[in-house]
Amino acid sequence: MIVKEKLDEEYVTVSEVKETLNEIADDRADEDREMAYELRRSLEHVNEFAVLDTDEAEELLGTLVEFEAVDDFVAHKIVDLLPRNRDELRSVYAKERYSLDSDEMDEILNAVAKYR
Repeated sequence: MIVKEKLDEEYVTVSEVKETLNEIADDRADEDREMAYELRRSLEHVNEFAVLDTDEAEELLGTLVEFEAVDDFVAHKIVDLLPRNRDELRSVYAKERYSLDSDEMDEILNAVAKYR
């Protein structure tokens, strides 16, 4: 497949992907169609790694984007990974052009801790 240009980009959490894939699987079950291998594997993956439900994920996203040091991409990564300590949070910021100070890290980790 040759891609000439990107028209749009939207970040989604693993919880949102889980909800969407479950809807697709339900539709296919209603039609008595067998699920494709890729769909089955994707469902297994999101069922294993989606910790929060969609409402909780959206609520945490709203909280995280209010922080100055958290952009949309990083907020989605934090929601998906739910870091427990500073080292895990630093790994989310490994490719970013800036790093967090200890106060910012603590504020973010405290916000995440409410959803674990």
